[in-house]
Amino acid sequence: MPRKTSKKKSAKPAEEEVRKAVRARYTALATKETSCCSTAQTTMCSCGDLYPSADVVSLPGEAIAVSAGCGNPTAIANLKPGMTVVDLGSGGGIDVFLSAKKIGPKGRAIGIDATPEMIYRARKTAKEHGYDNVEFRLGEIEHMPLEPDTADVIISNCVINLSPDKEQVFREAFRVLKPGGRLAVSDIVLLDDLPEEISKNMIAWSSCVSGAVSEKEYVGGMKKAGFEKIKVEDRVIYSHEQLAGYIDDAKLELEQMKSVRESLKGSGKIDLSNLIASYRITAVKPVLLH
Repeated sequence: MPRKTSKKKSAKPAEEEVRKAVRARYTALATKETSCCSTAQTTMCSCGDLYPSADVVSLPGEAIAVSAGCGNPTAIANLKPGMTVVDLGSGGGIDVFLSAKKIGPKGRAIGIDATPEMIYRARKTAKEHGYDNVEFRLGEIEHMPLEPDTADVIISNCVINLSPDKEQVFREAFRVLKPGGRLAVSDIVLLDDLPEEISKNMIAWSSCVSGAVSEKEYVGGMKKAGFEKIKVEDRVIYSHEQLAGYIDDAKLELEQMKSVRESLKGSGKIDLSNLIASYRITAVKPVLLH
């Protein structure tokens, strides 16, 4: 069972500060073609661990090259032919392209991302590989460029933790889903308080670490939005080595990261074991609102 977080909380960083850090990280990922999926097994995610090998082989290499997820939401989304699927924070499009194969030519897969470079890359990949049932829209997941009751399923892969307003994301997801629609997310959830050096660091936030909230807060945001039948499908708790490797994988030589690296690797290093986990959670928008 995950540990309970303490009542003491650090002040939240300013919204624009968070968005700036996230944009910088994912712009760099989109243009440098480095990938969480191509890093060593010491990192939190690896395509070989997250997706069946047959699925990975069938996907465009351009999308795999910039994948940065922490799970496989399509595995719990119950996708069927003809459905409309929306992916929040679609990046290079790996989960959109995977969804497109599952929903077939009569279905529709829509990716939403706030990074123009990612949208450009995903659109180019879709065109070059003949994906006629997908589209990618530029926008924030807190303010989706979609009409109400659009989607049968909404998925997201390690992105909601990046948002400075997670409750607004869930409200928007509720608005965009059709009655009876399903939310299926993979995300990072906080099990205990992070060390201050990391919790206040914007590089750690953009690396899907310090923006994480507790299971209680995460599920609570879903409930406030109106979701029902909320279920934690599974969770994977990370070791110190996995979390330290994931932050260090950012390979950013910024001055503000020095104290973090010293804390992770120095003689008096802090222990990051059992502080965060990758969760897969599903929820349903009720057919009749109470």
